[in-house]
Amino acid sequence: MSRKKSIVPAERGVKLIHNPVLNKGTAFTAEERKIFGLRGLLPPRIVSQKLQVKRVLENIRSKPDDLERYLYLTSLQDRNENLFYRVVMDYLSELMPIIYTPTVGLACQSYGHIYRRPRGLYISSQDKGSIKEILYNWPHRDARVIVVTDGERILGLGDLGTDGMGIPIGKLSLYTACAGISPTLCLPITIDVGTNNQVLLDDELYLGLRGNRLRGVEYQALLDEFITSCAQVFPRALIQLEDFATHNAFTLLNKYRHSTCLFNDDIQGTGSVALAGLLSATRITHQAFTDQKIVFLGAGEAGIGIADTIVEAMMDRGLSKEEARARCWFVDSQGLVCETRRDLQSHKRPFAHTHQPIDTFLEVVEQIKPSVIIGVSGQAQMFSEKVIRIMTANNDRPIVFALSNPTSKSECTAEQAYTWSEGRAIFAGGSPFNPVTIKDVTFYPGQGNNVYVFPGIGLGVLYSESTRVSDRMFLEAARIVSESVSLEELDKGMVYPSFTRIREVSAHIAEAVTHVAIDEGLTQKTLPENLVEDIRSHMYLPNYAEYL
Repeated sequence: MSRKKSIVPAERGVKLIHNPVLNKGTAFTAEERKIFGLRGLLPPRIVSQKLQVKRVLENIRSKPDDLERYLYLTSLQDRNENLFYRVVMDYLSELMPIIYTPTVGLACQSYGHIYRRPRGLYISSQDKGSIKEILYNWPHRDARVIVVTDGERILGLGDLGTDGMGIPIGKLSLYTACAGISPTLCLPITIDVGTNNQVLLDDELYLGLRGNRLRGVEYQALLDEFITSCAQVFPRALIQLEDFATHNAFTLLNKYRHSTCLFNDDIQGTGSVALAGLLSATRITHQAFTDQKIVFLGAGEAGIGIADTIVEAMMDRGLSKEEARARCWFVDSQGLVCETRRDLQSHKRPFAHTHQPIDTFLEVVEQIKPSVIIGVSGQAQMFSEKVIRIMTANNDRPIVFALSNPTSKSECTAEQAYTWSEGRAIFAGGSPFNPVTIKDVTFYPGQGNNVYVFPGIGLGVLYSESTRVSDRMFLEAARIVSESVSLEELDKGMVYPSFTRIREVSAHIAEAVTHVAIDEGLTQKTLPENLVEDIRSHMYLPNYAEYL
């Protein structure tokens, strides 16, 4: 898949130029222009892809803001996918914040106003009984990775309805850029069941259904039909559930995880990437991972997903489930999650400890004395100066993960964490933060971005032809990510490896996932002599094909 190859395109002339999968723009050779009716349709000079990249970068960097850069890149993706991925892969650290967090959040908030060309599939509650027919409208018959959202909990921004389509589009771009899954195998889907966001309902340019969200039995029946139809139309596809509200996210995951090749990135992917960061942080502190006491701010799908993953990892290291859960404490909108509470949802109850009620996060940090605080609340600035100073007083190297995104929702900034801890905090954010210098020492904050995990897991599932996505795969992914952080990176305070190495990290995650699939009887795959090298050979590279 990654090698340069010769093909004969079915289209000619303008249709060939307008096909983003086949288009090479000004890079079409003289012979290709003659054979495929392109002469006169392009400027006469033949330009290499390398020079095309230079032109694209010049345009991106001349834009006045990140939203304009996002729009330019999506337009490029619409007309020339190979060039889009060449640019993104070569300049991933610079462009990932544009094609995904945090800029994608702003793009989703403006989606109905910046809409240009359709991408992906839209399935609405009006399509009940016809979902299979709609899936057959997708032009690529072998969709292998489907990212689907109903738009109810987009990042930390809430209910954006159909405007949330930017999320599955962005996620799938990362599957390709970071793990080499061909864009023709990727399918973004938004399920429109209405929205409870009155601002959108009042906006004449909003593109979704005008009405409140479908709930209950009707909602579940629609999702049942969707999952069943995907299995029939795309039987080899992996389904990633993305940005569903907590009450639906757990229900859908628990219902389908053992019968369908499916996972929820907000629960399992977030859990894996947070575990990876925590494992790396304990490499810096030289403390046992199983000795950590963790307080979570936020008890939704991200927080519970992280805690469940941490519990599994601690059990792997010899603790009982009860001992591992005792190390995880939660604070929600009502205060400490404890046994005396009668308002607890089912996903919170396993972490309800015997303790007197505590109303505020600050008081919980004072009394529980955690070594780690993890923010997944979507509430900005909740890790106050006093919280960080208490953490620093109780720990030589306090671990502070402010994982809510976009940046405007972060519980604190990297600069605040490092300044208030006098450079002692080990920090990771959900969005990117610039390096911070304290007392002539420069710290490089990590980004707890799920992109470290889900592309590699997807690649491994596709390569191994696994029939399911198991919990063990997420534990192995976390281990690989943490082990990929070099000693030099740890010395800089980094808990995640550089994005420049992410495709290599993804290849090793895919290797581990393949072993898990074989060990757990989820595939009949026979291992080649050099597994990771064979995986690399299947990874897409955005080289132009020769049309002969």
